[in-house]
Amino acid sequence: MDQDPMTQVADQEAHDTFITPGLGPSPVLDTTTPETPGGGSRPRRYDWIQPLLRNPKALLGLGIILFFVLAAVFAPQIADYPPKKIVARPNQPPSSLHWVGTDGQGRDVLSQLVWGARTTLRNGFAIGILTTIVGCVVGMTAGYFRGKVDELLSLVMNVFLIIPALPLLVVLSAFLADGFWIIPDELTVVLVLVFVGWAWPARVLRSQMLSLREKDFVSAAVVSGESKTRIIFREIFPNMSSIVVASLLGSTVFAIGAEAGLEFLGLGNISNTTWGTILYWAQNNSGLLLGAWWTFIPAGLAIALVAFGLVLMNYAMDEMTNPRLRAQRDAKQALKHASVVKGAGRATPVLSNAN
Repeated sequence: MDQDPMTQVADQEAHDTFITPGLGPSPVLDTTTPETPGGGSRPRRYDWIQPLLRNPKALLGLGIILFFVLAAVFAPQIADYPPKKIVARPNQPPSSLHWVGTDGQGRDVLSQLVWGARTTLRNGFAIGILTTIVGCVVGMTAGYFRGKVDELLSLVMNVFLIIPALPLLVVLSAFLADGFWIIPDELTVVLVLVFVGWAWPARVLRSQMLSLREKDFVSAAVVSGESKTRIIFREIFPNMSSIVVASLLGSTVFAIGAEAGLEFLGLGNISNTTWGTILYWAQNNSGLLLGAWWTFIPAGLAIALVAFGLVLMNYAMDEMTNPRLRAQRDAKQALKHASVVKGAGRATPVLSNAN
């Protein structure tokens, strides 16, 4: 029996809405995925990038990171003095000649901050990238091949996860203080932090691989005769890009904080100018006891701001890729473009388009 046109329209509107508790009808999230030539559906690959660039948290975090990156790049133009040069009396407070004062040895603190940003950010992002690469290779291999390969790699991951990270970092940093084989002592902290920090990204990526390998587009790629390497890195890996980026951001936060902590304890190369060595010399020269707050607060604040910026970007990434958070965001946007008409008693509020 043919339905009345108005009835068909009402049925379609009812199909396109769902009831959100306390909010009334809201648009249904579009969860359909494009069809692949081989059959089955393929998860969206890079749909998170454009919304991420419009997210206020992501933009604020990116702005903070760019500020420090530009300060590191243009350090020779910003700093008036070399970072290790004694330019005034020790522990001079901020003034027109030295905007952030001088440290316990008479060196300009501002020059140390901008030059130290180079080494700290370089090592932090290098450790984050290397940690993520190792985690991707190990986690994706374990999740795809499963069986004995998964059991062996999972055993190694579990061993690294249960070992206390801080004691291991202290022991390795002290043991490798003078370098390791052909690796210079400047890169020892990078080697140590990559060795300690790869297991967490590997565990997360393994779990995601176990889920994605059961999708129809992977089965279609296997049937079409594609190699396992191509399936892992050309078919599955792009669909894990958001999780990989989130792991990279989290690993970078870990790297910057851990490196600064090791250098503060004197386990890094204290002859280098980094934010961690600034804190080390402030403590070594009794900056806290003397009340010379400018010798340690700027470096600590810089570390905290960089970590805050990366965490904001990571949280924004979670908002873009987490279905529950995405549904909450879409519900809030629906409330902004519609008015809530409350019914009588305990009835569910109804959303009606504002004219």
